[in-house]
Amino acid sequence: MERKDPFGHLSDEQLVAKIVAKNDTFLFGILYDRYAKMVYNKCYGFAKSDDEAEDLTQDVFLMLFIKLASFKGRSKFSTWLYSFTYNFCVNYVNRDKGRKLKDKSVPIEDKEYKLTEEVPDKSIYGMKANKLEKALVELVPEDKSILLLKYQDGVSIKELCVLFEIGESAVKMRLKRAKAKLLEIYNTL
Repeated sequence: MERKDPFGHLSDEQLVAKIVAKNDTFLFGILYDRYAKMVYNKCYGFAKSDDEAEDLTQDVFLMLFIKLASFKGRSKFSTWLYSFTYNFCVNYVNRDKGRKLKDKSVPIEDKEYKLTEEVPDKSIYGMKANKLEKALVELVPEDKSILLLKYQDGVSIKELCVLFEIGESAVKMRLKRAKAKLLEIYNTL
C-alpha cells in the first residue's frame, strides 16, 4: 500500500526549498517517495540487473541530497531531477570503459511523468526499433542523451535549454546534428 503524501499540498519546488533550508531528511523522504519510480526506471535502463538498478537509484538519491541546493528553479524540479539522474547514469557507465552505453529504460506511461506533448518528428519515429537501437548504441553519449531526452522522454526545447544551459538555437543545432549522425549510422546498418 502506497503512503499518502502528507505534504502533497507543497509543490516539488517548495518541498526542495524546505529540505535545503533545514537539511531535512524526513522531507527528503517525501521527495524520494514522489520520484523513486521515475529514478529507478531511468537507472534500470543503464543497469545490468535489478540489483544494480536499485543500487544506482540509491546512489542517485544520496548524491541528490548532497547536491539539492544546486537546484535553482530555472526548470521544473522533475525535469532537473531527470537530467540529474540521466547524467549520473551516463557518468556511471563511462567510468566502466569496457561497457557500452546502452539505455534500455522502459517508458513510463503514467501521466505524472510525461513532461510535454509535441508534434512527433517523423524522421526518428519512422525507424525500425531494433535497427534504431543498434544505431543508438553507436552514438556518442552526448548525442544519445539529447535525442532520448527529446524523443523518448518528451522534454521540450525550452526545457533542454535550461538543462544544457545553452540557447534555443544551440539546442536545435545539437538536435539536428545528433539526428543526422543517427540517420547516417542507421542507414549503414
